[in-house]
Amino acid sequence: MPHCASKTIAAALAAALLAACAATGPTAYGPADDKGFGYQETKIEDNRFRITYGGSAGVPAGEVENLALRRAGELALENGYDWFRVIGGDLSSEKRGGVALGAGVGTGSYGRSSGVSVGAGGNFGAIGAKEFATARIEVLMGSGETPDEPNAYDANAIIDSLGAGGV
Repeated sequence: MPHCASKTIAAALAAALLAACAATGPTAYGPADDKGFGYQETKIEDNRFRITYGGSAGVPAGEVENLALRRAGELALENGYDWFRVIGGDLSSEKRGGVALGAGVGTGSYGRSSGVSVGAGGNFGAIGAKEFATARIEVLMGSGETPDEPNAYDANAIIDSLGAGGV
């Protein structure tokens, strides 16, 4: 490979890695931003909500789940309820960004002349990719004493436990 071409490839690779490293860090707790980091909710019925919390790079999956629970506690109190029960949900994660590397070499033919081609390729995975987690929960809210069930939470207690300030 000519020296000029290798410099161009190295420069492109360096730029791509810098772009991957420049991804935003942990997002402050709050409504989802234009990239989808933060919480979103959908009111299904008066006492039933679907909550999604999208964590930015660097927010562990367990923390993303906790932030979705925190939002459920806030929604319960905002809507005049004392507790909520998680009736469904899931946690997913994906890798985004990074650089995928590959290589290939070949020759061709033109007119009466022909040539033999040799090719090589590979995928070395995404270098510099970051993990992003998303928690989705569906909650049913109620008033009075919190049910003695594993997926039922006192709204005030969950907010006290998970913090009311920024993350």
